[in-house]
Amino acid sequence: QVQLVESGGGLVQAGRSLRLSCTASGGTFNTYAVGWFRQAPGKEREFVATITWSGAPTDYADSVKGRFTVSRDNRENTVYLQMNSLKPEDTAVYYCARSASGYGRRWAALYDYWGQGTQVTVYS
Repeated sequence: QVQLVESGGGLVQAGRSLRLSCTASGGTFNTYAVGWFRQAPGKEREFVATITWSGAPTDYADSVKGRFTVSRDNRENTVYLQMNSLKPEDTAVYYCARSASGYGRRWAALYDYWGQGTQVTVYS
């Protein structure tokens, strides 16, 4: 059973940066794609970014493209989400998830293991 734990969230002023981490344990991780999703209050969960098992290619939602960068260290079973130039509309709970395959997709239904989420709050 794979367990995913996110960390790195917090309260940050608009324009600043945060780096989220997603660390896996208990199962195979480095042959699967990993995705980041977020859910703001009163809104549906939405796709943020995904990274294939090898680290490339990556894919981003238009709303974060150019500001967020996803990367991974398979030796450490960890995936990162570097978030720069944060905006108040980035406020949400951020989740990482392991894909059911080695290639990332934007649809949450294609991910089989999820973390518990980490809160990111951006104030202006």
